[in-house]
Amino acid sequence: MMTVNPQLVSLSRYNNFTKEEWSHLRGDTPLTLSETDLVALRGVNEIVSLDEVVHAYLPLARLLILYFYASQNLFKATAEFLGHSTAKVPYIIGLAGSVAVGKSTTSRILRELLARMPTRPQVDLISTDGFLFPTRILQERGLMERKGFPESFDIHALVRFLHEVKSGRHNARVPVYSHVSYDIIPDYFIQVDQPDIVIIEGLNILQSGSTSPNPNARIFVSDFFDFSIYVDADEPIIYQWYEKRLLTFRESAFRSPTSYFHHFASLSVEEARETAARIWQTINGKNLVENIVPTRERADLILYKGPDHSVQSVKLRKL
Repeated sequence: MMTVNPQLVSLSRYNNFTKEEWSHLRGDTPLTLSETDLVALRGVNEIVSLDEVVHAYLPLARLLILYFYASQNLFKATAEFLGHSTAKVPYIIGLAGSVAVGKSTTSRILRELLARMPTRPQVDLISTDGFLFPTRILQERGLMERKGFPESFDIHALVRFLHEVKSGRHNARVPVYSHVSYDIIPDYFIQVDQPDIVIIEGLNILQSGSTSPNPNARIFVSDFFDFSIYVDADEPIIYQWYEKRLLTFRESAFRSPTSYFHHFASLSVEEARETAARIWQTINGKNLVENIVPTRERADLILYKGPDHSVQSVKLRKL
């Protein structure tokens, strides 16, 4: 039997928590979401219960709000040292993970929990999908089969946006992506106007110089994060969620004539499963292995999920 050196365990960069240990760290943080609220926040086929919110997400929300308060105090101390006030700088949380792992649901739940804290901070949620290159450019560059890979994003525009937000600029603009048309919506933007907290959700946002497609770059998206989260699960489980989601969309969203994937609606169940397997093997699964998983250990916190989408364990980086 292989033994683990206790010294190596003690030298881990993370504090490790079982789901029970993590749940106890909720403290007295109140549950501010109702079942009706949660229905609106769940993703497709993601059965997140109020009990899961209490035991997994309330402790995380408590941690994040404590970190946010600490950053506000540091900001005030810096302003006092400089002898003048500066523009309010939002606290930026990055949230990464695979396609179909539940990033969007986790982000939406955290946004609501944080926004309902006693001080009522303004919390904005941004998806990096809005910074994908438009379909026209992806086609010109032969990247349609690489959509979601690092090179399919306009990293310069994303970094510019984050720089504006971190500089305290008013009305920083974010392009909007449509999952129906599978493209950026032309001339349509949402604005981020000096919120207290910004959650940035995306596939490859934790990349650094070692994994960047541009080795000459000097600034990375992850450089702007005050805290980062990676939503994790075993790849076979993520694939099951992905396949189930595609089959669900085949019976719903894909039936719309305006959907880019409308042709999927006519596939048989077996054909849809074969299509899901092909897309996973050539695009989403490949991107996960090559680009996303290698950034996992850069996260400040890792949420590990089980087959039912519930959080099974948590790793929190030591300060």
